[in-house]
Amino acid sequence: MLVLAGLSTNLFGQELQPRRWAMLPSGINFIGIGTGWAFGNINFDPALLIEDAEVDLGGVAGSYVRTFGLFERQARIDITVNYANGYWRGLLDGEPASVRRSGFGDAQLRFSYNFFGSSELGPREFRQYMAEHPVNTTAGFGVSVTMPTGEYRDDRLINLGNNRWVIRPEIGLLHQRNKWQFEFTGSVFIFGDNDEFWKGTVRKQSPLWFAQGHAIYTFRDGLWAGLSGGFAWGGRSEINAVRKDDDSRIRYWKMTLGVPINARQGLILAFASGRSNTLFDSDLDALSVGWSLMF
Repeated sequence: MLVLAGLSTNLFGQELQPRRWAMLPSGINFIGIGTGWAFGNINFDPALLIEDAEVDLGGVAGSYVRTFGLFERQARIDITVNYANGYWRGLLDGEPASVRRSGFGDAQLRFSYNFFGSSELGPREFRQYMAEHPVNTTAGFGVSVTMPTGEYRDDRLINLGNNRWVIRPEIGLLHQRNKWQFEFTGSVFIFGDNDEFWKGTVRKQSPLWFAQGHAIYTFRDGLWAGLSGGFAWGGRSEINAVRKDDDSRIRYWKMTLGVPINARQGLILAFASGRSNTLFDSDLDALSVGWSLMF
């Protein structure tokens, strides 16, 4: 039932989320809320004259999930909104400087469809199927849309929103073998243009590719642990038709623990970390906790 494993860390970079393609009964709703804290170093373009930059970013995210049948297969809709409070500090043109930002980030809508595996099942049939098929495989595709709903001003270099649309097609595979689950997701972030970037410029960005894998072990109903890894590459930007040398190559890993409260509620505890192989990316760590309720 704990499907909100990425709820509170999706504020802080790529969503390294286990159980993204897990089979679920149709006609089920989930609501959840999570909080998290990210901290680390940010490496800006030297042309901006910002050095030794660090960030502390806290936030709260809320999510709603609905499962339903579509063409006799399982489909799912996720809606996530978040609110963040951040503090950035460093050297601006050699002088100490800092800034705070508080407000809503960009909201996200995701649709996914499992085209391979079990057909659509109600709660009772789902329990019977899982008991009779301890070894099974699920495959699906999805698309996420990030909307420019976050706090944004073009006279600020640092904002909580990005003032652009982002579309993310993805495809995934999950293989369950008794108490183990092994999952892989490949996706690409397709960025819209930001026509009101800093000081009236226009920012464009090439697609960013992201691959992630997860190994998950279930100790008993609702109690599970996962170890995840991922790698993102690409995403070179262009400011006023001038291409920047800022391709991303970032390694991610994450530890996740799901703890049941009762048959309908659970907690998610997670630690995530990202490390860059380039000069213009961020090295961040994140701690988070999330709660979910099924009904």
